[in-house]
Parts: sequence; structure tokens; C-alpha cells
Amino acid sequence: MSRLGAVIAGGRSSRFGSDKAEALWNGRPLIDHAIAALAPFVDEIVLCGRAHGKSTVLADRPAPNMGPLGGLCAALSYAGTRGHGFVLTVGCDTPLLPAALFDALIAVGGPAYVGQLPLIGCWPAELAPGLDAFLARDVKHAIRAWATAEGARAIDWPGLANVNAPADLAALRDAAGSGLA
Repeated sequence: MSRLGAVIAGGRSSRFGSDKAEALWNGRPLIDHAIAALAPFVDEIVLCGRAHGKSTVLADRPAPNMGPLGGLCAALSYAGTRGHGFVLTVGCDTPLLPAALFDALIAVGGPAYVGQLPLIGCWPAELAPGLDAFLARDVKHAIRAWATAEGARAIDWPGLANVNAPADLAALRDAAGSGLA
């Protein structure tokens, strides 16, 4: 079954202090690392919330400023119109995503996400109408809450790097020994 890859990258980067998607790690923007990690597992890649290169860009759905779930909702809806059965999602701020992680998410065969970083997940495109309805409700728009309501399986995958602040990127550089900015 065909899969869409979606990089969720529409955040304000308030904790980072500048555009973290374009922050460099190992000589490339963080968003490029996310795209490269997804590429072997999907038939098409979109960016949710921002432009970068020649990639297709999706605006939040059902309205602007919906947070990560707005980007995910846009990707699920788009996937349905393009004939993709599933959407693999990652944030633009997780540069070290092992292939085995995507294999594990796909193997679940239904909605699945990383418990520690729920933006990383595999979602059936048929969930789009339910997510539209969830986002229309006056509730906290949290990925875990929606995923639980959909019966998604949380998998444990310790040790994933998530860059939220400059110190996180510095620690990643130090750990990798790259020293590149």
C-alpha cells in the first residue's frame, strides 16, 4: 500500500529562538535530515506548515495555527486524495531516525506512534475525517489524546534525539563529535 511521508514543520520555534527547521546539523538543515530519513519508506513527501526547497507544502487543516495535529490532519486529507493508504509523520526536529523505527511503526498495521515523541507515527489515511472532527471540538488538541481516542498503539523507542532548544542541538553535535554548525 502506498505511503505518504509528512514532515511537520510549522511550529514557531519559540524555545529554539530561531528557525530550528533550518538549523544546521552535520552541514545540513534539520528538516533535510527528516526528509532523508522518510524517503526510503514513502512514495511521496510533503511538508506541513512551511516551504523548503521544491517540496509540496500543506497548510494546517481545518484552520491555521492548529499545531502539529493541524499538519497531521492536512497530511491525512491529502493522502486520501492522492491514493495513499498511510501517512508516516516526523517532526523537523528529529534528525536521527533509524530505519528500524519506521519498520516497527509500519509493522503495526494500523495507527502507531512513538510514545516519547508522538509526532513520529504511522497513520491510516482513513483517519482524516475523525481528526477533522476532533480538531473541531473545544478540547486540548494533543496528539496523544487523539491517538488514544483512535486506538493507536504507542511503541517504545528510547534514545531518539529531539531538538527543541539550542542546547539540544549543541548536545547532539557533541555526542556525534561532528563539530559542524
